[in-house]
Amino acid sequence: MTVLNEQAIRTGARPAVTRRRARRRTPRERLVLALGILLLWGYAAVALAPMVVMVIDSLRPNALVLSDPLGLPKSLNFSSYATAWTQASFATYVRNSALVTIAAVALDVCVSLPASYVLGRYQFRGSGMLIAYFLSGLMLPIRLGILPIFYLLGSFGMIDSRLGLVLVYAASGVPFSVFIMSAFFRGLPRELEEAARIDGAGEFHIFARVMVPLVRPAIATVVVFRFVPLWNDFFFPLVLLRTTGKYTLPVGLTQFFGEFQTNWSALFAGLVIATLPLVILFVVATKQLVAGLTAGMGR
Repeated sequence: MTVLNEQAIRTGARPAVTRRRARRRTPRERLVLALGILLLWGYAAVALAPMVVMVIDSLRPNALVLSDPLGLPKSLNFSSYATAWTQASFATYVRNSALVTIAAVALDVCVSLPASYVLGRYQFRGSGMLIAYFLSGLMLPIRLGILPIFYLLGSFGMIDSRLGLVLVYAASGVPFSVFIMSAFFRGLPRELEEAARIDGAGEFHIFARVMVPLVRPAIATVVVFRFVPLWNDFFFPLVLLRTTGKYTLPVGLTQFFGEFQTNWSALFAGLVIATLPLVILFVVATKQLVAGLTAGMGR
């Protein structure tokens, strides 16, 4: 019971209602809600149907996949996973993808965090032009610059190098990362850093100990939104890599396509293996990702 209600009881007045009754929805609102739910479930079914078919066909022999692609497995057959992992050197492709993607995302975040902090917390001459420069990177597809990138890496001897691929990926993600994280830094109250300065904290201490922990939702958002396209990218590894032992997963999956026959069961098993890290990432980062995407909606 609140203090206001206690005072109302003492004075004989009617206690104030602390909770509002939920307003009943009109028939039109219920219809719109039902249509929205139906639309969302329909979209989920369309999005999940290919994944379900992929998992089912990975558990069936290749002959049955060719004869009846949408059939159900009569028994669970995991031989296609063994084929994909051992005979197709799939372990090498997974290791290369993990190494390139994690290194690129980590370098992207490490470069973008201090830049986002400066652009989000300080106003100085030319800061607007600098922000516009970063935002211009979101408007130009990086694939349009494949020839200059190729010649630039070639001049440094980084063609057929995983380091060159990491640098390309990290550089391509900086505009998006700065755009997301600078908005979060800009929304933090000034009183936090002022209180830290009063306590004697330096600029780096304020950045690392005070500000960075508060933008973890933004960091999680950047990590997820950068990890997924890099993990699935086919274009740059195909152009920049030459050695089979350095291929990433998307390029390595082409090894299942033969000139006269394709092992669809092993291919689907490889796709399942390639999808599992993304599913795990979304499950682990769901809380931070939702917080990042919905930040500011309640303000």
